[in-house]
Amino acid sequence: MSVREFVVLGTASQVPTRHRNHNGYLLRWDGEGILFDPGEGTQRQMLRAGVAAHDINRICITHFHGDHSLGLAGVIQRINLDQVPHPVTAHYPASGQKFFDRLRYATAYRETVPLREEPVAADGTLAQGPPYVLEARRLSHPVESFGYRITEPDGRRMVPELLARHGIKGPDVGRIQRDGRLGEVTLDEVSEHRPGQRFAFVMDTRLCPGVDALAEGCDMLVIESTFLDEDERLATDHGHLTAGQAARVARDAGVRHLVLTHFSQRYTDPSEFERQARAAGFDGELTVAEDLVRVPLPKRG
Repeated sequence: MSVREFVVLGTASQVPTRHRNHNGYLLRWDGEGILFDPGEGTQRQMLRAGVAAHDINRICITHFHGDHSLGLAGVIQRINLDQVPHPVTAHYPASGQKFFDRLRYATAYRETVPLREEPVAADGTLAQGPPYVLEARRLSHPVESFGYRITEPDGRRMVPELLARHGIKGPDVGRIQRDGRLGEVTLDEVSEHRPGQRFAFVMDTRLCPGVDALAEGCDMLVIESTFLDEDERLATDHGHLTAGQAARVARDAGVRHLVLTHFSQRYTDPSEFERQARAAGFDGELTVAEDLVRVPLPKRG
């Protein structure tokens, strides 16, 4: 059975708090798992969330600030300790290669699993296959940062009523899906367009073109909202977004489910992030992330 869900491992900006661990997120996409920004303590959060090293196929690092990458050393060593039976691919800003190397080889361990390094140097496609297309876009932060977007190819959904009208059943359903035609009946006559799902992960950044490009038309947008709107100047100075800014991006991009995360320790009432996001005009599904929650991707439209 295919599972598409977003597992939140940590939600704190800069420093952990009593209730929030450093960043860490796993996207389950059918049979694959993509780990985003493993901050300090990610291994323990994985244990608490029921996430295993075997679940990880890709690691995507947005940038090399510690709250987004210090857990990488432990995660890589755990992948090798558990002898994960498949290769793992790591994407990260190419300008941070020295930081990746230090984290990968922070201590001695036995390497048992191939880890493919695929650093990101510019906007564009990173991986393309049947499950999805993975893209990166440059963001605006004091250090080089990239956001990531996953797009499922569009497909077609078979319509039972149309199949019945043309007398197509059993193995013939598979044949027309495979060949595009069965006798005089075309695939278009018995199916309808099914748009592929879209997911984007946007961490530390100011407003910039990359944010809008990543968010456009997403079924789920996971985006930082480090600050509340009253601290917008502080957010801009430090290369971050406010709750209202993130919500307006989602509103204008037609996002279906908005997940806000990466909260500054200065705020103690999470409901304020929701209030400001709604005040900004976002009326879709909204999650103010908490550690260890699971958020299913919206069903296809």
